[in-house]
Amino acid sequence: MNQPSDFPEAAELASSLAAMGLIAGDEAFSIERLPGGVSCDVWRIATRHGRDFIVKRALPKLRVSADWFAPAERSHTEVQWFRLVGGIDASLVPRVLGEDPARHLFAMQYLPPDSHPLWKAQLAAGFADAAFAAAVGAALARIHATTAGRADVAAQFANDAQFLALRLEPYLLYIADRHPDVAAPIRTLSRGIAAARIALMQGDISPKNILRGPHGPVFLDAETACYGDPAFDLAFCLNHLLLKGVWHPEFADGYMACFGALADAYLRGVGWEELAGIETRTAALLPALLLARIDGKSPVEYLTGERDKALVRTFAKRLLTAPAASLEALRLAWRNSLSRTR
Repeated sequence: MNQPSDFPEAAELASSLAAMGLIAGDEAFSIERLPGGVSCDVWRIATRHGRDFIVKRALPKLRVSADWFAPAERSHTEVQWFRLVGGIDASLVPRVLGEDPARHLFAMQYLPPDSHPLWKAQLAAGFADAAFAAAVGAALARIHATTAGRADVAAQFANDAQFLALRLEPYLLYIADRHPDVAAPIRTLSRGIAAARIALMQGDISPKNILRGPHGPVFLDAETACYGDPAFDLAFCLNHLLLKGVWHPEFADGYMACFGALADAYLRGVGWEELAGIETRTAALLPALLLARIDGKSPVEYLTGERDKALVRTFAKRLLTAPAASLEALRLAWRNSLSRTR
């Protein structure tokens, strides 16, 4: 932990923390900058009186090579999502400690990595626990089931412009422009998600945003939350389990087991619509997201070789042209594609 004098933001943080009642006006505190991804600043704060928590601030321009701007007001969206999901099950999210909407930041509970390891780190190390993946799928379905068909939630999370700026434009519409041979099905998928009003999407369900807590998954980074198509969340998470098989082919069988367990547990929790509908939409969206994480504005950082990228592009374009009939069919096709490259 560093002293506030080491950080140019220290005076602003002190003012904000005092306004939120998290420190006394002149209370000393130390700061540690944490990896915040591309969209935000994240600090760990430790006060003289023993309080330890996280402060997160949304950035208006994201840290990527392409120009990517998004409303900083999305920090309030994240607070709203945490509070709503915390009302469903407090173990699923960190506790919000305070909010400073004018500065687009908020404070939340610090969950130490020894008790709450990051799922992405465990997967990268080859620890692919299908039971935990199933718990993720079941928890996600529970959130969607609780919010499906809710006019009050739809009004609270009517964040269409944010979702366009943070997800549809940088992921789907961007790759549609870059790959005209599959632009038509990608644009159709984007229009379908933009028009859907089914349940609350978190928008960034990814292993890098999921902690393995003592009571199950803990979800982070909900600034993209919007009322829309829950298939987006399911596809977004399953997509990462596919890509990690290219990153670490030696662990691919474990990742595929996690894919199947998460999908099955999620689908068992679907009660707001027919299973065939959401499974078909998820299977159709997955290849577009595969392509987006290679050639979109926010490519995954761990796939850099042209051979790996070509494998993903070829598979994605084939399934965009002829979508898989089910998630299991897609999983098997992906496994076969990986096997041919080993």
